[in-house]
Amino acid sequence: MEDYLQGCRAALQESQPLHVVLGNEACDLDSMVSALALAFYLAKTTEAEDVFVPVLNIKRSELPLRGDNVFLLQKFHIPESLLIFRDEIDLHALHQAGQLTLILVDHHVLPGSDAVLEEAVAEVLDHRPIEQQRCPPCHVSVELVGSCTTLVTERILQGAPEILDRQTAALLHGTIILDCVNMDLQIGKATLKDKNYVEKLEALFPDLPKRNDIFDSLQKAKFDVSGLTTEQMLRKDQKTIFKQGIRMSISAIYMDLEAFLQRSGLLADLRAFCQVHSYDVLVAMTIFFNTHNEPVRQLAIFCPYAALRMTICDVLEHSHSPSLKLTLTPSPDPNLQAYVQGNTQVSRKKLLPLLQEALLSYFDSTTSPSGQPATMDVSREQVDKELDRAGTSLIPGLSQDEEEPPLPPTPMNSLVDECPLDQGLPKLSAEAIFEKCSQISLSQSSTASLPKK
Repeated sequence: MEDYLQGCRAALQESQPLHVVLGNEACDLDSMVSALALAFYLAKTTEAEDVFVPVLNIKRSELPLRGDNVFLLQKFHIPESLLIFRDEIDLHALHQAGQLTLILVDHHVLPGSDAVLEEAVAEVLDHRPIEQQRCPPCHVSVELVGSCTTLVTERILQGAPEILDRQTAALLHGTIILDCVNMDLQIGKATLKDKNYVEKLEALFPDLPKRNDIFDSLQKAKFDVSGLTTEQMLRKDQKTIFKQGIRMSISAIYMDLEAFLQRSGLLADLRAFCQVHSYDVLVAMTIFFNTHNEPVRQLAIFCPYAALRMTICDVLEHSHSPSLKLTLTPSPDPNLQAYVQGNTQVSRKKLLPLLQEALLSYFDSTTSPSGQPATMDVSREQVDKELDRAGTSLIPGLSQDEEEPPLPPTPMNSLVDECPLDQGLPKLSAEAIFEKCSQISLSQSSTASLPKK
């Protein structure tokens, strides 16, 4: 793998056609490893002299936000310096020169900013339900498994198992285990195919790390926010909604809300974050385990526009499907509404439709609301055009999971992400892993209490 990646970097120095294997904008572990392994496979099995290059769909400066990615690369000796990031290759220029062929992995919809690249897409390999009206007109391979890396592993083992070395196998193995919550079928993320291919990898390479060990290490790295600034914490696991001219950021924060709100200069940081990235609303979902190993979820809505903030809070407070069971908690600022979320089973994935409903309710309440954000400098025609491209979908960093400023988006697409099966298998993000683990915790605690009843 290292020699191959070194060759990819060298290929960028030459003017030649490139086949770029592009992961999603969240660039979570599944997306990163899927892009690396699929490009490696295609390069090894294509008879023509085509050049296949994996590209991580974030800026290089964003990689430190993805602790599990960094951990796995270091553990299996893949130098970060050999990786190619989105800000190191001009895909648009390559496309204009007629030298770009795209293979999308772990996603199948390009954001509005990359819409022109759709005509360069030759293949899609994904593991989420297809958005029929937005999928590129090319060969599309989609199967609802827990991890896209499982599909890449299948492609390799069925097509050219001889190219698989321990290093690549370890990357695939660890990623599937993390994405599928340590292969616990009762949790609802892993499928039989995920389980089968993990077992195949273990049979081929018996010295791969033990499942519990690699899962625990990756999960710890994924949730580690020590040393991050407020900006980095907000961008670490973020999704963005852009609807009718309003931009809303939804961030998963892995700590107690009270501790988060007590961070020095927090309010100034929140205002700056919204201003720099043109957000009208910032939603922070904090999640952690208490001393009894029970999951705790809290919610904070930061918005300087009273009418918009009140509408969002009203929709969330009165939602019955699902019911969040919100309880107000002290807030340091009138522009910030804080809650304890009694229903810990409502993840970000389930909250997103409610937030979209809140925005619709806001616009339905008045054509020209007095509290309407005045941050948009674009015309309604421009907004409508962008909505046609992006739809009401998440725009990581502006697109699915995030947006991209100094610390570009981590759509965590993904999502980059997330909970039990609702409509097929969604993308598993750090927030998703938390949900799975909280379910395990609740299940174990209830089982342990049975004999006492």
